[in-house]
Amino acid sequence: MKPKLINSIEEMSVIRKQLKGKIGFVPTMGFLHEGHLSLVKEAKKKTDVVIVSIFVNPTQFSANEDLSTYPRNIERDIELLTNLEVDYIFFPTNEQMYPDDFKTWVNVDKITQVLCGKSRPTHFRGVTTIVAKLINIIDPDLIFMGEKDFQQLVVLKQMIKDLNFRTDIVGCSIVREKDGLALSSRNKYLSSSGRKKALCLNKSLLLAQKLYNEGLTSSNEIISQMTNLIENNECIIDYIEVFDPKTLEHIPELVGGCRIALAVIVENTRLIDNIKIV
Repeated sequence: MKPKLINSIEEMSVIRKQLKGKIGFVPTMGFLHEGHLSLVKEAKKKTDVVIVSIFVNPTQFSANEDLSTYPRNIERDIELLTNLEVDYIFFPTNEQMYPDDFKTWVNVDKITQVLCGKSRPTHFRGVTTIVAKLINIIDPDLIFMGEKDFQQLVVLKQMIKDLNFRTDIVGCSIVREKDGLALSSRNKYLSSSGRKKALCLNKSLLLAQKLYNEGLTSSNEIISQMTNLIENNECIIDYIEVFDPKTLEHIPELVGGCRIALAVIVENTRLIDNIKIV
């Protein structure tokens, strides 16, 4: 059965009040790939009703970013979600989510100012605000999000805790192509040669794990070797960071369970990836 498509906040709210059982929610910006679909599959396993939102959120893009060109294909998205037997697709307009008199923002301090927050200072304010709005509209029991955006996951967990939302976030593993490239809607921007260069993100993370396995623990030394690998592939590093997965604070020595995340410009496309050191 085809999912019910809803583009009105009022209609979504009315339907939500009628729903029974555990509600699973997968927030997306559309142009779905297997990473998104893996979240939907997990939601299908763990909840009774699955709602997917598709909304390219303008407030998490900076003025010089790719809002106007961000890939969209709602017809294809609906087809993919129909195949997975999703119950509802919430597809609001910008005017619905951000009316002309909109004045309220949700800010999470400190952990939004590191990693991606350094080069995208307004990004997480947009993310936390839209997710808070979606939680209020949909009132899910569980939200399913990928670990590729690891900082986003930590930030939203903090917001949910601080604002006493009753929902919980389920973090799901990164989905990769066979060659190791993390799935991203922005991979579409890459040329064939750019895509080959983009493999350096995952290769550098695997190098870090290898070096750790061989006994090297210095964050600076490991980052230096990762840097060489990435720059040899003609890519530009935004950041590489070794950090505590709970606080996002830099740690000088790798330990089991820490995370390494990076953002790299491949051609003109900014890509992110991360790994848990084990």
